[in-house]
Amino acid sequence: MATYILRRLFMAVIIILIVTVIVFLAMRLLPGDPILMLLTQSDLKQLTAEQLQILRHEYGLDRSLFYQYGDWFSGVVKGDLGVSIRYNTSVTSEVLRRLPITLHLGLLAFAFGFVFGIPAGVMCAVRRGSKLDAIITALTNIGITVPVFWLGILMMYVFSLYLRWLPTYGYTSPFTDFWLNTKQIIMPVICLALFPVASTARQTRSSMLEVMRQDYIRTAWSKGLIERIVIMKHAMKNGLIPIVTLSGLGLGGILGGSVLIESVFAIPGMGRLVIASVQNHDYAVTQGVTLVIATGIILVNLVVDISYGWLDPRIRIG
Repeated sequence: MATYILRRLFMAVIIILIVTVIVFLAMRLLPGDPILMLLTQSDLKQLTAEQLQILRHEYGLDRSLFYQYGDWFSGVVKGDLGVSIRYNTSVTSEVLRRLPITLHLGLLAFAFGFVFGIPAGVMCAVRRGSKLDAIITALTNIGITVPVFWLGILMMYVFSLYLRWLPTYGYTSPFTDFWLNTKQIIMPVICLALFPVASTARQTRSSMLEVMRQDYIRTAWSKGLIERIVIMKHAMKNGLIPIVTLSGLGLGGILGGSVLIESVFAIPGMGRLVIASVQNHDYAVTQGVTLVIATGIILVNLVVDISYGWLDPRIRIG
């Protein structure tokens, strides 16, 4: 197990390096000059070419790509993600300020995916062919296909503008005003949790149906064990292995979906930050946020792989 973990950690480092190189090059291939994004039309008329070159030199943009990447990566190793070109602030401090907001929404949506998705899938598998199965399956199909940004706009119209039950946008820390925070995150969390709940329910149903046809399940039934014991003790442990895999992918999907949801509901999280940084050609912010998100997803996938051995003793990780 230790060898496997070390091997996975080594691969994770390689993947992160590849991601940083791709993002670094992709940002610089985009048309536009980040320095020009900082200046107004009047500033451009007043500044000479020499003064613009001085500004580029201050941010290191006049150096070779290899030197720029090396300078940025050496700072990352020291815990410094660089300085925002747009706001002239530390990227690390900006990420630390916004990351808890995205995690707050994302982890709630992730938890709802398990709390509601797994029981729904198990009920469908146990009651296969029933009306309950048909209703839940239809709802999960709808949940997978509905665009989250469209759902967010629709919910804003109904619950904020028409019924006036919930705030239209914004985010307040739960430590500042818990009740206001609860009202503000209801719609964003529902939008983020919709796909995890639906996909988890469908995968759980398929996995449980496969497990229920196994010989050891038939043996458990023939022994006269009650349904709850057969399902909870014998079927679910092996049936959850594909769900664990899906959860690792689902967390990445939630982080990606937060880009849209945070924009729709004007939530100052990581998703909204990365959109603004791409639009402003803010290289350091885009690279820093991408690095943080990629590292989080890779660590989640590592935990998922390690959990296989606990869920199924037949799996031996060398």
